[in-house]
Amino acid sequence: ESQLLQPPGPLGPLTPLQWDEDQQLGDLKQLLSRLCGLLLEEGGHPGAPAKPVDLGPMEAPGPLAPVPSTVCPLRRKLWQNYRNLTFDPISANRHFYLSRQDQQVKHCRQSQGPGRPGRFELWQVQCTQSFQAGHHYWEVRASDHSVTLGVSYPQLSRCRVGPHTDNIGRGPCSWGLCVQGDSLQAWHNGQAQRLPGVSGRLLGMDLDLASGCLTFYSLEPQTQPLYTFHALFNQPLTPVFWLLEGRTLTLCHQPGAVFPPGPQEGVLS
Repeated sequence: ESQLLQPPGPLGPLTPLQWDEDQQLGDLKQLLSRLCGLLLEEGGHPGAPAKPVDLGPMEAPGPLAPVPSTVCPLRRKLWQNYRNLTFDPISANRHFYLSRQDQQVKHCRQSQGPGRPGRFELWQVQCTQSFQAGHHYWEVRASDHSVTLGVSYPQLSRCRVGPHTDNIGRGPCSWGLCVQGDSLQAWHNGQAQRLPGVSGRLLGMDLDLASGCLTFYSLEPQTQPLYTFHALFNQPLTPVFWLLEGRTLTLCHQPGAVFPPGPQEGVLS
């Protein structure tokens, strides 16, 4: 027969653990003291108190110096002949709205006034200033493509003939660069030369009458020449522009840019 195991007897009272706080803290202090001694022997005289390092008064950081804008040497050289131009309100097509003291023009759907003598029937406007001699440079910002920048002699026709809404470069008395969405077209005397397009909308025009050169520049993202016309300019030249409906052109101004004295510049009346 199997025998049943006897249950264990009752447990005796548990002895509470004893915590000798003074002894434990004393051992810890002794261990830390030895460790500090070893560190002092390696880094300096044992037992010598560490001297605090005087860093001097803390000053609040001042404002960051402004970062100067970088302009490439070619563009800075062009700026030596910079001219601040304005649009001529008398010549502006009746759908053109001039603002910002005649520095900006927008082609609007709604007519801005009745026709009058001197207005372009074409979608064009010219500048108040004209050039007879010297070296001149100016910059234009376009809101989008489908604009033309150029110069012309005084006899450029104001009338619209045929289906075209512009005549810049379509005859012998004007030169122009038409900016399209994917290409450029250099126009003179009815002949167009197709060029690669540009991504930027900031353009420069450099007119050197002494050497007979008219050069167009793209200024974004970097300054690069686009096309140069070579001609014997024998009459005063006036900047002239064409822009599609909804487009805006702005003549950029540089502080301190003035016209040199002499016959280099004239104001159209």
